[in-house]
Amino acid sequence: MEFLKYHALGNDYLVSTSEHPDFSENELTSEQVRKICHRNFGLGSDGILVGGKDNSGNCFTLKIYNPDGSTAEKSGNGLRIFARSLWDRKLVDQSKFKIVTSGGIVSAQVDSSGQSVTVEMGSVSFQSDIIPVTGESREVLNETLEINGEKLTFCSATIGNPHCVVLQRKISADETRRLGPLIETHPSFPNRTNVQFLEVLNRNTIRIEIWERGAGYTLASGSSSCAAASVAHRLGLCDAEIAVLMPGGQIDITISENYNIIMKGSVTRIGKMIIDLECMDFEIPA
Repeated sequence: MEFLKYHALGNDYLVSTSEHPDFSENELTSEQVRKICHRNFGLGSDGILVGGKDNSGNCFTLKIYNPDGSTAEKSGNGLRIFARSLWDRKLVDQSKFKIVTSGGIVSAQVDSSGQSVTVEMGSVSFQSDIIPVTGESREVLNETLEINGEKLTFCSATIGNPHCVVLQRKISADETRRLGPLIETHPSFPNRTNVQFLEVLNRNTIRIEIWERGAGYTLASGSSSCAAASVAHRLGLCDAEIAVLMPGGQIDITISENYNIIMKGSVTRIGKMIIDLECMDFEIPA
């Protein structure tokens, strides 16, 4: 089975490009995904992207696998990487094209170098019953979450996948690794949640640290950038054009009046990889 490997600011994905008679990419099991994504026993990645033209031939479909074997409704970095892979394979040009995910339809456009991709991500909602967050129907803004006796101020949002944005004066990777997994699996979030720790630097710049649902600590995330920027704007802390700084680099977010989001960021091609079926037979030690 052949893959193209890319990273978007250090967040790396494998894009499936071939079929194998003993290995259907459209029906990957959780165990297969975990083995392929494993950093020591597989090819190593933050996820797998499987897609192609839909039945009408007018757009593309995309399925996103997390490294723990679960699936994601939407991934900003994954969408940019998938778009770049289509451009590299000459399946698209520099015109806009649509990608269908389980979290909604987006429009993407690859620049002339291939190294920057813009995605119209759809609209952000803060409504609890859409995200979802437990409790009565409401906008989830400036609420309190208690984790092991520690009270955190958070907002929640969805852009096709759920996000919990924790506001802090100073963020750190250590705090993200400590609190991220506890927030991800908190009972308030029935579908689990992606987690961002947000530090506002000025009206047009924020910094975030990310704990990604199903993937763990992550250097960069497109949908997390969209959610965190939208929260900062909704709270009146930032304007509509926001640079999101992450350990892996910067993504630029533009927010419309109705919270439709445009995301722009880089994509870097790493190379081509082929996995042998022998790898799938090896039992990874517990």
